[in-house]
Amino acid sequence: MNELRNPSGEATAVYRARVRGCLLGGAVGDALGYPIEFTSLDRIRASHGPRGVTGYAPGAHGARGLISDDTQMTLFTVEALTFALGREREKGIGGAWPLLLLQAYQRWLETQSKPAPGEGVTGGLLAEPWLYARRAPGNACLSGVAQAYAPDPGLVLDGTPGPVNPDSKGCGTVMRSAPFGLGTTADRAFATAAAGAQITHGHPTGYYAAGALAAIVAHLVAGDSLEGSVLRALRLLERHPGHEETSAALHQALDLAAEGSPSAEKVESLGAGWVAEEALAIGVYSALVERDVKAALLLAVNHSGDSDSTGSICGNLLGARHGDHGLPHQWVRGVEGRATIAALADDLAAECVPR
Repeated sequence: MNELRNPSGEATAVYRARVRGCLLGGAVGDALGYPIEFTSLDRIRASHGPRGVTGYAPGAHGARGLISDDTQMTLFTVEALTFALGREREKGIGGAWPLLLLQAYQRWLETQSKPAPGEGVTGGLLAEPWLYARRAPGNACLSGVAQAYAPDPGLVLDGTPGPVNPDSKGCGTVMRSAPFGLGTTADRAFATAAAGAQITHGHPTGYYAAGALAAIVAHLVAGDSLEGSVLRALRLLERHPGHEETSAALHQALDLAAEGSPSAEKVESLGAGWVAEEALAIGVYSALVERDVKAALLLAVNHSGDSDSTGSICGNLLGARHGDHGLPHQWVRGVEGRATIAALADDLAAECVPR
């Protein structure tokens, strides 16, 4: 893990806002899409009107943004990375993040099989009752974490299948990987995200898509434009054997965004988002083609596919680009776990800033 190097006070404030934005934006996009996951576009429009969903689904106590496993796993990723950075800073012990990441995902798995925190659990995400909700977690994520594989921190990414679920390239890799890009270089973000993805998914496209998202986020946090960040991530991707599916999906997203005139039908031309490269492409397209943040998030979720994952990825990108103040305030206030998400973001940012 790498830290930011000697930033000014203003740069530190911008960085922290982008970290909060990335995590809160991902949660907002997830919450917008979760109620319509598995729902066809025709049915979405029949239920919500020709524009589809335009905000959080109404509940017994008003509109509330409930998050899914996408944000759950993202937060456990943040917890692991923050712990790894702290350990490295305090004890000078580096290279332990793969085991810490696996242990964090094992804690997430515990929340999927219990109704509430166990007796004596007093700290960390395991103590958060709202995370003990099973909201359609991916089968590869569940079975992969159960296999307890911790990747080698020096793993060579050569395009060969990983040992866990080697044929799976589901979007469960990419939807949790934005935190790897917060506070490090794009090269490092790509490598750690791709290695971390192999805890659950072994298909090269699955882990390369995770690496690409993390690299894009790293460039955004450093102040690059979204298009520039994607192009730089593509150059990084193309160094690796087996990158073709992920690269092709990103090129398709760039070309489609350049046409303008966004629509749900164009989103669906990129796929349904159930697999990693499609989810990444939809998130990138939506964030690029719509200049308005709110419109981009809604575009990312209103389609016949994995709406929460594509919304989450779009939100990660927009938040990393604009910071938390650039997100729709009402949606941020209404998202489940907002205070915990913001606190985790600040903890991670603090570990990445030199003291």
